[in-house]
Amino acid sequence: MRGEKQAGLRARIHTLGCKLNYAESSTFARQFASLGVEVVGEGGVAEIEVINSCAVTEQAQRKVRQLLHRIRRGNPTALRVLVGCYAELSGEELQHRGEVSLVVRRGQKGQLAELACARMRFATDAGCEQRIEEEIFFPAYSVGERTRAFLKVQDGCNYGCSYCTIPIARGSSRSSTVAEVLREANAIVGRGVKEIVITGVNTGEFGRARGESLRDLLRALAGVQGLSRVRISSIEPNLLTDGLLSTMAEVGIVMPHLHVPLQSGSDAVLRAMRRRYTPEMYEQRILAARRALGDPFVGVDVIVGFPGEQESHFEETYSLLRAVQPAYLHVFPYSARPNTEAAAMGGRVASEVVVERVQRLLDLSKELHDRYCQRYIGSEQSVLVERQDSAGRGEGFTENYIRTSFQSRRRCEGEIVRVRLGGERDGDKVRGAIIEGVRSE
Repeated sequence: MRGEKQAGLRARIHTLGCKLNYAESSTFARQFASLGVEVVGEGGVAEIEVINSCAVTEQAQRKVRQLLHRIRRGNPTALRVLVGCYAELSGEELQHRGEVSLVVRRGQKGQLAELACARMRFATDAGCEQRIEEEIFFPAYSVGERTRAFLKVQDGCNYGCSYCTIPIARGSSRSSTVAEVLREANAIVGRGVKEIVITGVNTGEFGRARGESLRDLLRALAGVQGLSRVRISSIEPNLLTDGLLSTMAEVGIVMPHLHVPLQSGSDAVLRAMRRRYTPEMYEQRILAARRALGDPFVGVDVIVGFPGEQESHFEETYSLLRAVQPAYLHVFPYSARPNTEAAAMGGRVASEVVVERVQRLLDLSKELHDRYCQRYIGSEQSVLVERQDSAGRGEGFTENYIRTSFQSRRRCEGEIVRVRLGGERDGDKVRGAIIEGVRSE
């Protein structure tokens, strides 16, 4: 079966969840293509339906179940292949109930297409449901758009936060090597991609077991010909060191854009969460980032309604966010996950209180984002054009992650152009005027 062409088969891949999943789904598509299986998009007819799942919250799991129901109803004879975090947590149960045909574990992702095709050919499990205990790194990258790619460099986590199932679903921390990432980065740039987002569950842990580091990787990526931009998808506060910030500033290719999860601004709640920093340390790390990078766009994750979160704890979070002044908040209502320490904690916060606190943070997020964008009104910025319609309306991101729209007489999709930001908004985008005849490349 290995490497055997499967002409006539079609596969469709559904992706839910994080950037890692999107990188892995793109790699699954290349696996199928290498076997001669046609990968179809939404609305296409497929014999194989792959669901790359998320389980970070109960809502995420509900979306997976709803998708499975739609597939069973709309394409009842298809092979339904479940992979991803929900497959690790509840795959056996879903398969027992007949919801899915095949469960692919994290140690089998490198053979997903072969396993699916074998199941189609032989109509047997072929050992596919056996859990593979070995923690191997599955390299992956996405190239869905020709402007930006998500490149997976790390997977798994050893932190053991009390609310999180990632160590169960994705296993222990492991990563690629600098040499392997460079090989993939060159392949990506060879497709015309100008920006790479390096991503992982705990990206700052890259290379630790091999004596390499994220700093080594950033220095190496700076030497990739044709690569204009690098972003780090997320970095833990305790790993946002002065050394890393210095390297980000020095190499010249890393964009002034950080996503640094906070989760709570209360020391008591952070201890209950088993996070590895204090509110004071978090604030110091953001200040250090600004000293090194100027005025970076800082995105922040916040969990609202963690067990035992009192009004005073939430006010500490709110006050810290006002003091830190990030550019954007990603707000999550707490969702109890099975087999986690937090699920057994008392002090549940009433749902109506959680809703009110979430709304306050969403309002704050809009205020902070507007304020950040306002600082750049009238300035000229380099924009990587991600898409442009037939009428010439283009959009893309500045180096510091301000989404921008503009009008241009010429086709410039995939280029880096100069845009003067105006004061008008176009939904979540800042309208600008392209400076014709001037390119940033």
